Amino acid sequence: MGPEAKEPPPTGWAVLGLLSFGRELSGYDLKKWADSSLRFFYWSPASSQIYAELGRLERLGYVTSRVAAQDDLRNKRLFRITAAGTNAITEWVQHSAVEPPVLKHGVALRAWLGHLADPARLRDVVVEHRDNVVLLAGEAAAASASAEAIDGWEFPALVTRWSQRYYESERDLADEMLADLDRLARKRRHRGHRA
Repeated sequence: MGPEAKEPPPTGWAVLGLLSFGRELSGYDLKKWADSSLRFFYWSPASSQIYAELGRLERLGYVTSRVAAQDDLRNKRLFRITAAGTNAITEWVQHSAVEPPVLKHGVALRAWLGHLADPARLRDVVVEHRDNVVLLAGEAAAASASAEAIDGWEFPALVTRWSQRYYESERDLADEMLADLDRLARKRRHRGHRA
């Protein structure tokens, strides 16, 4: 195995970013925060990914850790960003290339394979997707309001609002897909009558 790269993968930047707000956090705390914030616009890494990245970030000198008593039986490890970590993430935020977003959309893939689906079931899948994004839009709105109440979290509030608008747009796109599916069903029925 070769030497470890000096630059973390995207999940490492996300974990380091969570620590950049100046708090000392455990892996469990980082997972909870990712679940209530990052998941709206990036994804929420698994606990195992968070701990793996914390180990990598510590080896790189971007975070330090200490063991603290949690209760009479257990201890927990707390992590804090270092000056080198702050410099690295600041450099990444300000100077890394802007990459196009990667759309990995399971419902779109299922619709793309619609020739294999029962039309009514495919429509139900899109309706379920629309309902899910409506819920996510509401959760993102609540997360944005919570972030706005915390001094220094103005940018997380802005991004969760952006996420809310994204999910609202996704709702509208799902409605348009439902209309497209309905038009296609009418067209197929019409073709079937002429045959």
